[in-house]
Formats: sequence, C-alpha cells, structure tokens
Amino acid sequence: MIKKNKIVPLLYNIFLSERTREKTEKIILKIAIFSFFIHLAVIYFMKFNFIDFPANSELLRSPISAIYTPFSFILIYEVYLLIYYLPKSFTTYITKQYEIITLIIIRKLFKDLSALELSTDWFDIKGDIQFTYDLVASLLLFYLIFLFQKQGKLKTILHIDSKPIIEKFVEKKKLIAIILVPLFFVMAVYTLVNWSIEISSSSYELPTFKSINNLFFDQFFTALILVDVVLLLISFFYTDQFHKIIRNSGFVISTILIRMSFGVDGLITTILIVLAVLFGLTILTIHNKYEEKS
Repeated sequence: MIKKNKIVPLLYNIFLSERTREKTEKIILKIAIFSFFIHLAVIYFMKFNFIDFPANSELLRSPISAIYTPFSFILIYEVYLLIYYLPKSFTTYITKQYEIITLIIIRKLFKDLSALELSTDWFDIKGDIQFTYDLVASLLLFYLIFLFQKQGKLKTILHIDSKPIIEKFVEKKKLIAIILVPLFFVMAVYTLVNWSIEISSSSYELPTFKSINNLFFDQFFTALILVDVVLLLISFFYTDQFHKIIRNSGFVISTILIRMSFGVDGLITTILIVLAVLFGLTILTIHNKYEEKS
C-alpha cells in the first residue's frame, strides 16, 4: 500500500502534471508547424516535377490540403488533454471526446476544400454535397459542445458529494489516466509504423482517404468505450443514485455512437456523430434537472 501511494503520485506527476502538459503542448505545436511546411514542400515539389511520386492522393493535390497534417498532430494533443482532464472532471473528459470528433470533421473539410467542384450542379456532386453536410455538422457540433460545457458548469455548481468519496473516485481515475498515457502512445506509434509499412510496400497507390482519416482514431474510440465502461462500473462503488447511473451509462452510449461513425460512409457518418453529441447533451441536461430536485 505504501509503495502504491508513492508510485501513483510519482507517475501522475511525470505523465499528467501541469508542467508536462505545457511541455507537451509546445512540442506538439512545433511538430505541427514543421509538418505543415514539409507537406507543403512535397506538394510543390510534385507540382514542379522536382520529385516523382507514382501514387495519387487527395492529400497531395492542393496546398490547402497541407493543413490536414498539422491538424493531425493537434488532434494527438487533444487526445493527451482528454487523458489529462479525466481525473479532474468527468464532464470535461467527455467534452474532449466531442471536441476530438469535431476536429476530425474540420480536418476533413480542409482536404475537401481542395477538391470542390464549383458548379451549378453542386447538389448533384457527391463530394460537394458531403462537404455541405460536414460544414453544417461542424457548426451544429460547435454549438452543441458549447451547450454541453454550459450544462457541465451547472452540474459542478449543483453537485455536492461527500469529499472522502470524491477523493477515492479521483484516485481511481488517476490510476486509469496513468495507464492510458503509455497505452495510447504505443497505439499511436504502432499505427504510424504500420501505415508507413503499408505505404512503402505499395508502389502505385496510397491507402484510401477513409483509412487515412480513420487512422488511429477508430482504435482510440474503441479503447475509450472500454474506459467509459470501467468508469461506469467503478462509479457503482460510490453512488447508487439512479440519475447518476443513467448519466454515466448515457455517456458510454454516446461514445459507442461516435465509434460506429467510423464504420460507415457519407451522411450516416455525420448523423451518427451529431446524434452522439446531442444524446450526451440531453442526458446531462436531464441529469442536472434531477440534481436541482435533490
């Protein structure tokens, strides 16, 4: 017990302290800026025939699509922030899930901007109409996340629990967060290496854009479902209140809906993501109504 009491705070300080977060932010931002210029350089080298790349990719057609690469690193930082906020605020942890999936849509919009076919047949062109769906969805998600954060702050004001119980639950969440940092790091490295091998073994074409867009994040949200289920089960030790159980269960369902969106195409993907965030917002809003009565 003594060793555990020393090891957990030590590892937490190494992986998830404020100082570590600041360092991680600076490193990721520098990598993001550097990657943007590298991607941009590759596009122009291909355009002026300085390099001969046999593969044809949607990410190598226009300078606008170069924004896709730094956004990918920003998303990695958002994953770190999700783990960072897990022990601090469960609502903020869920908010980060919604922010990540929204940023994935925004990242896809940058790629789609470079391939738009501006014509009077806008709604007859599959790529253009999907761009429209994603554009509207990103605005809607932005507003829904705002409402979710607002409800989260209201929940904090209303929520009063026994301090010892809260501290025990927070300790469990810290342990989960410590495990998640190396786990997601290994997942990210494995995904990058596996993707690099796939590219190097293909002489004529790159992987499809769908596989690139879903890279890492389909496995990431699968892992989050398991984490949410574990948090749900642990919460039973600290509360038996119906509305809290429903809230935590609802967040698991919301994460599952997001994960399902990676397995489909087109409008269904967008609908599932919006539905997931809307469902989470509704669950939290009803939960807060219960809190007002108690």
